[in-house]
Amino acid sequence: MQPTFEQRLAENYETLSGTLRQAADYLSANPVNVASRSLRTVSRESGVSPAAFSRLARALDYAGFEDLREELRAKIDRRVNDFAGRAQRLQRDHGSDQAGFLDAHLEACQSNLGRLAHDIDRDMLSEVVDSLINARHVVLLGALGSTGIVEYLSYMASFCADNWSMLSRMGSSLGGGLTGLDKRDVVIVVTKPPFATRAIRAAQIARQQGTYVVLITDTHSCPALRHASAWFVVPTTSPHFYSSYVATLFLVETLIGMFVSRAGDGAKDRIAEVDKKNRLLAETWDG
Repeated sequence: MQPTFEQRLAENYETLSGTLRQAADYLSANPVNVASRSLRTVSRESGVSPAAFSRLARALDYAGFEDLREELRAKIDRRVNDFAGRAQRLQRDHGSDQAGFLDAHLEACQSNLGRLAHDIDRDMLSEVVDSLINARHVVLLGALGSTGIVEYLSYMASFCADNWSMLSRMGSSLGGGLTGLDKRDVVIVVTKPPFATRAIRAAQIARQQGTYVVLITDTHSCPALRHASAWFVVPTTSPHFYSSYVATLFLVETLIGMFVSRAGDGAKDRIAEVDKKNRLLAETWDG
């Protein structure tokens, strides 16, 4: 199987010149524009010359820019058709039977949880928790559909630790968050198809800096897998038009629960102090 654009870019990004990186960043952020507009228009909007896009294609081992663009077009078509096909199937199977969908979705989620509990590498899970406890900094990254999961993980962690943070939050720089990380730190990346290029690249850069990278995904074909120090492939099967995150929520809640159980009095005392401050600030309702 030929490597995807994301895989090629992740492998070669560090060796690209500044101009080619600029071209690659534009392609990653604007695949629809690149797939649907002329190279001249893409060049004008990106501020990168047409020749640079052609050089980028060759640097990523494509015959030319048109081959690269055709891959982006095909991927967009597959993504649209996949989501649309799932939605069509959902309407066909459950359009007149909402209770039937509830039962089907419940069964799928229960199956996902059972498979996760059966298949998870418990030694790796324990190793990850130990790494989190001993880390100088723990930084979290999720994009697209995984953003909410990471927000929730960050919220839980804020109760029991003061050294966890989210990358690229509220306009902060992704590069700024990665700068200075090393073997004393942990990066947790959550990414599922369609993969966010920034998540793949961040995992690569973090690993190159010696950081302990924890990856949560739902497929062994995830391009970030090669950069992970530890990983969890979480089942996400569902009759829904989008992948289910129920088992992923279970996993991140398990991580935090195990973290608190091993973190000693420091975590317990912080949880009590955070709760006290929240009440003083009237952030929680005392009815």
